[in-house]
Amino acid sequence: DLGGQAIDSTKIENYMGYDFITGPELIGKFQYQLIHSRYIDHLMSDVEKIEPVKDGFSVTTSELKRYFAKTLIIATGMSRRRLKVPGEEEFQRKGVFYGNIQDLPFMQGEDAAVIGGGNSALQIVENLHTVAENIYLVSDSELKADPVIVERVNRFKNLKRYEGYKVTQFTGENTLSGISIRKKAKEEIFDLPVKGVFIAIGLQPNSSLVSQLSDLNEKGEIVINPDCSTSFQGIFAVGDVTNAFGKRIIIASGEGAKAALAARQYILNLGKK
Repeated sequence: DLGGQAIDSTKIENYMGYDFITGPELIGKFQYQLIHSRYIDHLMSDVEKIEPVKDGFSVTTSELKRYFAKTLIIATGMSRRRLKVPGEEEFQRKGVFYGNIQDLPFMQGEDAAVIGGGNSALQIVENLHTVAENIYLVSDSELKADPVIVERVNRFKNLKRYEGYKVTQFTGENTLSGISIRKKAKEEIFDLPVKGVFIAIGLQPNSSLVSQLSDLNEKGEIVINPDCSTSFQGIFAVGDVTNAFGKRIIIASGEGAKAALAARQYILNLGKK
């Protein structure tokens, strides 16, 4: 989705020029500027393969169309981790969600479960508590969120916490109707009837396209230099997919500008050879 993780933010208070703005609103402004730029061709396609060729790169899309470029800027961001348990894939968008605030109205007056124990999971709980009837917070260990957020959600009377539990299955027919959870190191399994589940168990970088070309660190992030160049000549990378410090919108925006300047200089230098 255009906008990456930012589109899930209910409030952004640290982006220059805005005292307060939601993620979808900010991404909408980005998209408007992108669409109306006469210097950019926006191709709504998934990239399936990147291959080095003479004087540049060949990029193949899911429609099997090929494009040539002298340089590449990788800005593929991160994806939410999956639980990888039975029923998860089957009920995606049918009751299983990954933190998208646009799905919250679907839970009006219904019971919901949130899976995870970090800041992202508890922010979803905060967004849900005025919408859902009951909220079940399931985490496989103690909560790791900031103490101030934990203190806030502990005041919610419609919240029940299940710490040290793992989800074993998603159940339902055409849509989700419940989840099964098990206490770690114990055999007993019991069911929670819910209409929606919001999973927030961390993120993983979308670096597979260049994993055979550019160096990655132990987290799978693309390793970049100060000018956003990578270990493979002609490939630049920006944002959450890289090892750059600070996973923030304003930092990713600055990295994008830096990479564009560096890529331009790279092409100019090619012309001098």
